[in-house]
Amino acid sequence: MTVTSAIPATMRAAVLHGPEQLRIEERPVPTPGPGEVLVRVEAVGTCGSDVHYYRHGRIGDFVVRAPLVLGHEAAGTVVAAGPGVEAERIGRRVSIEPGTPCGSCAECRAGRYNLCPDMRFLATPPIDGAFCAYLAVHQDFAHEVPDSLTIEEAALLEPLSVAVWACRKARVAPGDRVLITGAGPIGLVAAQTAQAFGAREVLVTDVVPHRLALARTTGATVLDVSEVPLSQAEFTPTVLLECSGVPAVSGEAIRTVGRAGRVVLIGMGGDEVPLPVSRVQHHELEVTGTFRYAHTWPTAIALVQSGAVRLDSLVSHSYGLAEAEDALTVATRDATAVKAVIHPQR
Repeated sequence: MTVTSAIPATMRAAVLHGPEQLRIEERPVPTPGPGEVLVRVEAVGTCGSDVHYYRHGRIGDFVVRAPLVLGHEAAGTVVAAGPGVEAERIGRRVSIEPGTPCGSCAECRAGRYNLCPDMRFLATPPIDGAFCAYLAVHQDFAHEVPDSLTIEEAALLEPLSVAVWACRKARVAPGDRVLITGAGPIGLVAAQTAQAFGAREVLVTDVVPHRLALARTTGATVLDVSEVPLSQAEFTPTVLLECSGVPAVSGEAIRTVGRAGRVVLIGMGGDEVPLPVSRVQHHELEVTGTFRYAHTWPTAIALVQSGAVRLDSLVSHSYGLAEAEDALTVATRDATAVKAVIHPQR
């Protein structure tokens, strides 16, 4: 292992032991293995999945059966290099792509590594995540970022990658009219990404005025569906990016999509969605899901560096590691909460 600065033997980590049982503990600092780098974690975004694990101890088939470190939207600085990694990587600021695929299965060989059945994804049981001071990751998934990006922006390249992947799946192109249901963090970055891909009009729907106001600042048109139903909006999209995860919203939105339109289901909510089959058949709609991302970080970095996507507006709250529980529960106390970021070095 190559090291150019002192690294402590132990570190703090926020560890989930069960529903609403989060403890700050001392753990050994990991040693980077072959092909790995050790990253001093400096910013971690809190995701809806982190909140769900905290509240319920599970997401579907993924169950927290042993103590688990949460967090997968991470960025920091490389402080050590494992065997086979060039020492020049030390000192570089990186955004962490949180999934490490096997690299040899059929999906990986086809370039769809997000579908790797043996994916090791941060903060998905039993793999520990990034609510900690140091993290060892494969060098290929520690993406160097330019100095023009803040460390918070580098961490939020992860949710931006979700939007980039969704827009690719939907083949968003110049001239498209895009409907985005849900103005949470993914919906907000999806609105910006769709415009960067050339969409001529983007409509974002939600029921929370503060989030709709943020969506409006991206250049999108907004609709408060608690006041005006989507069916009365007279908007016929060529692309639907469903970010709410609410089954009833998905079904209603699909009914508005125009002929030969593309529907991408992004939000995770109910296990089943009421599908208007006649609309899908008669309009020859393409309906697909999306799961994480693959090969998105270079595009995400370029979008932020160029100014086409602004991530700083997502950050509504900032916490130190000892306040991780506050970060996970802030939405229950503050209606303006969008994205809380944890700084493990504080």
